[in-house]
Amino acid sequence: MAEKLSLNQSRIRSAWLFITPMIVVMVLVAGWPLLRTLWFSFTDADLKELGAAKFVGFSNYVGEYGLLADPEWWNAVLNTIRFSVISVTLETVLGLIVALVLNAKFPGRALVRAAVLIPWAIPTIVSAKMWAWMMHDQFGVLNYVLMGLHIINQPLAWTADPALAMNAVIMVDVWKTTPFMALMILAALQMLPTDCYEAARVDGIHPVRVFFKVTLPLIRPALMVAVIFRALDALRVFDLIYVLTSNSKDTMSMSVYSRQQLVDFQQVGFGSAASTVLFLIVALCTAAYITIGRVKFDGDAR
Repeated sequence: MAEKLSLNQSRIRSAWLFITPMIVVMVLVAGWPLLRTLWFSFTDADLKELGAAKFVGFSNYVGEYGLLADPEWWNAVLNTIRFSVISVTLETVLGLIVALVLNAKFPGRALVRAAVLIPWAIPTIVSAKMWAWMMHDQFGVLNYVLMGLHIINQPLAWTADPALAMNAVIMVDVWKTTPFMALMILAALQMLPTDCYEAARVDGIHPVRVFFKVTLPLIRPALMVAVIFRALDALRVFDLIYVLTSNSKDTMSMSVYSRQQLVDFQQVGFGSAASTVLFLIVALCTAAYITIGRVKFDGDAR
C-alpha cells in the first residue's frame, strides 16, 4: 500500500513537472494581457495617449454612456447569440450525418475523408474572402448558378442585404466548420465497441433505434465536448464576419464591436470594457454548458 501511494505521489510530481512550464507560458502570454485589458476597462484610456489614462471606475460599464446602455452593444450580443446558436446547431447535425457516412465502409472512403477536411484546412480569412467573391452581387458565381437553375430571378446582394447578410455568414461558417464536428464525432464513433451492434443485429433491432438507443448515448461525451469547443469559437467570432460584412450593424458580433471601439474610435478604455464583458460571457456560457451537460472531460458523463 505504501509503495502504491509513493508511486502515485511520484506520478503527480512528474505531471506537475511537465505542465508547470506550460502554465507559466500561459500566464505570461494570456494572463498578463487579460489583466492589462481588465485594468484599461476601468480607465478612460485613449489609443493615442495610453500613458495618460485616468481611473474612472465602472463608468465604461454602467451609466448613461456605459457599455450596458449602448444599443449597438446589445445588438452585437443578439447577433452573436443568433450566429452561435444557428451555426453550431447546423454544424452538429450535419457533422453527425457526415461522420456516420464516413464511418461506414465503402470504396474510396479514405479519399472522401481527406476531401471532407479541405474546407476546415483552409484558413478562415482565405475562405471568407473566397466566399465574398463567390457571393458578389454582380459577378459572383453563386448568383450565376442559382439563376441558371431558375431558383432566383435576379442577383442577390448576399453580404449587403440586411435580410441575407447574417444567413450568408452562417452559411460560410457551416461550410467551413462542419468538417471539424464530423472529425470529432468520427473519432468517437471509431472507439465504440462492436459487441453492442452485433447483439442488436442478432436481435433484429432497427438501425434507427440502435442509433438513438446505443450510438448517440455512447458518443454523447465526445459530442458535448465538440459542441463546447465550437460554441466558444462561435461566441468569439471575428475574422469571418469582419471580412464578409466589415462593421455592418446587421452582422456585427461582440468581437467586431470591441475592435471597432479599440481601433476605429481609439477608445481603449471602452473597448477593453467590451472585451472584458465578452470574456465573462464566454466563460459563463462554458461553465453553464458543462454544468448542465454534466460532462467530464475524461470521457465519462455523470
